[in-house]
Parts: sequence; structure tokens; C-alpha cells
Amino acid sequence: MSMILAVAKNRVMNLKRDRAAFTLAFILPVAFFTIFAAIFSGAGKAATRKIPLIVVDEDGSDASRQFVAGLKAEAGLSVGLKPGEENDPNGPLYTAAQAEQAVKKGEAPVALIVPKGFGAHPLAFGPGSERSTVRVLADSSDPIAPQVVNGLVQKVAMTSMPAALARSGMSELEKWSGGLTPEQRARMEEAIGAIDRARDGAAAASGAGRANAGLVAVETRDVVGGKKKNPTVTFYAAGLGVMFLLFSATGAGGALIEEAESGTLDRILSTRVSMTRLLLGKLLYLGGVGVVQLCLMFVWGALFFGLELWNHLPGFFVMTIATAAVSSAFGLMLASVCRSRMQLVALSNLSILLMSALGGSLFPRFLMSEKLQKIGLITLNAWALDGFQKIFWRDEPVWAIWPQVAVLVGLGLLFFFVARRVAERWEAT
Repeated sequence: MSMILAVAKNRVMNLKRDRAAFTLAFILPVAFFTIFAAIFSGAGKAATRKIPLIVVDEDGSDASRQFVAGLKAEAGLSVGLKPGEENDPNGPLYTAAQAEQAVKKGEAPVALIVPKGFGAHPLAFGPGSERSTVRVLADSSDPIAPQVVNGLVQKVAMTSMPAALARSGMSELEKWSGGLTPEQRARMEEAIGAIDRARDGAAAASGAGRANAGLVAVETRDVVGGKKKNPTVTFYAAGLGVMFLLFSATGAGGALIEEAESGTLDRILSTRVSMTRLLLGKLLYLGGVGVVQLCLMFVWGALFFGLELWNHLPGFFVMTIATAAVSSAFGLMLASVCRSRMQLVALSNLSILLMSALGGSLFPRFLMSEKLQKIGLITLNAWALDGFQKIFWRDEPVWAIWPQVAVLVGLGLLFFFVARRVAERWEAT
């Protein structure tokens, strides 16, 4: 028994000394659990994602204003009525055309158009009844948002317009019962007026209402991605492509550590090759390999899975070069910081997998909470995926991806600068 305990103790001591193994065994699983628990947990209100919704009120009636106010009061929606509302609260309201363009550009996954005449016939109870149709403009890359909005439209219409509900019921009653007498109609109108007054008082006191079943006509139209053959392929090609590009770059960048350990690096630096030129040469090599990897991934997707590559080649090449360059610089930075190959393995696995989880390579960012979406912007994965989505999903021109390209190039320069400064330790030996 003592021999068994001695062997176990020896392995524990080895694990404590091996930082890479310790990190992979304990820190990485906890980090991953934390991220995915935050993504999927819906226990608290803070974890629940608010759906951005653009609302256009073309009717301008009392009923439509009540309806819009009800939408704004919903905890699950973040309603926008004006372009750039956070910067200019007094600016002009959205038009239907502006709302559609905003959805196409990815500023919001859903827009809702309240048509003219909505206030006259907002609800209907029976077949053939006259009613207005509310239009929902959706970005099909987020399939959940339109369904949630459709459900909340029904709820809000019922809770925010009780008088309209009562009048619709009275019209159906009159239609199918043969008509109301003037006295009956007067009493009904008096009761409806009392409902309106009670609603105004309750709204002033608390702004709350009770949900009922909905009877609003809703027409949903996909304005982005409706004609895509296989839209999910683009997401997986870009997401997995960027993640494995990072793994490849860090693995190949580890050659710098091996050269330092074997003495090859000293012999190289004793020639006319400076450390800056050496790192630039490695960056060029790693970037070229990365470009080939992404091209292979997307060409394979185009040939066998219907990815629409050939119509987006200019934007694809711009994003591919920028992504490959920043991934290569990241790999060189990690290799320069680490003291051994095992340290590089542990640090690269931890950092790349965490960035991939937060940045959207493993799980779509639009399904995360608003807080996690903002945190994800610190990763290069998020910016790379946003650029690829603009090109392949939203069919935007090349110049539309300049923010993503600028951030990726900036990160690449920063990573290379850190790698160059840290690599000075090899020049001093």
C-alpha cells in the first residue's frame, strides 16, 4: 500500500511542477464551464437577452401609440424609434425604408411596421373580419427574435388596447346577433369609455397589465438571408476556420521556442538576419499558410455545401488576409511570451478556446446576453466573424467591412509589437 501511495504522491508532485498540465487539467474546464453557464443560463434577468426591435408607427392614432408604448414597456424588448436615438433623442423617427435598411445592415434583428388604419381595426375575433396587418421585417440569421416578437405583439396588443379589444368584440357581437339597439350600443360605448379611463389610471399608477391571447394579424418577411441556399454554412466556415487558424498559427509559431532551445536561433541572429526581419519572415510564412487554410475551407464549403463564395471573392480575400495576418501575429506573440513548448500548449489552448467561445466561433454571439456580446468584442474572433458575415450574409460591399479590417490590422500590429519587445531576451543571450 505504501508503494501505491508513493507512486500517487510522485505523480501529484509532477503535476504541480508541470504548469501546462495543471492548467489543462483544472483551469481550462472551469473557464469553459463559466462561459457556457453564462451563455445558457436564464435563471436571472441579467442573463436574459433583450431583443433589439425597431418600431415604425405609420398610423399615429391613439391605439397605435398605446400599442407602441406597450412594446416599449416589455422587459424582453429594446425598442428603438429613431436612428441614433441614444445620441440624438430629438431626431426624426424611423421610416419603413430606414427600418428595413437597418435590419439589412445588422443594426437590429427585427423591425415592426404599424400600418396606416391600424387604429380603426387593430384586432379581429372571427374569420372574414376586417383587420390591419402588422408587418415584421426579420433577419433570418437570428431565427428566435422574430418568433419572440410575434408572441409579444399579440400580448401587447391585448394588454395595451383594452378599449379596442372591447370595440372589436362589440362589432363581432353585432355582426352575428343581428344588430344592437341604440340603447345597447350606448351602454356598450359607456362601458368602453370606462375601460379607457381605468386603463389610463392604471398606467399612470404602475404601467402594468395582464397578458391575454392575441388576435393581431402579423406578416413576417425575411429581408436578410431569405434566398440563401445554406446560410448556416457561412457561420461554421468562418467560425471554425478562424479557430483552427489560431491553433495552427500558435503551433507553427512554437518553432521559435524550439530554435531558441536548440541554439539554432543564436546562429541565425549571428548572421545578417535581425530579430525584426526574422519575425517578419515568420509572420509572412504563417500568414500565407493561414490564407491557404481559409481558402481551402471556403472552397470546400462552396463545392459541397452551397456556400456562395464566387460572388463575394473581393470581400472574402480582404477578410482572409486580415484574419490570417492577425492570427499569425497572435501566434508569434504567444510563442515569444512562453518559455517552453508545454507552456505554449497550455496558454494557447486556454486563450484560443476562451476567445472562440466568447467571440462566436463555437456559439452564435447574437444568442448571447448583451453583456457577453460586448465582452466578446475584445476577441479577434468576433471582429473576423462580423466581417465575414457582412460579406456573405448581408451581401455588403467591400468598403463596408473597414471597421472590422481596421480592428484586425490594429490588433495584428499590437501583437507583433509585443512579440518583438519580448523577443529581445533572445538577442541578449
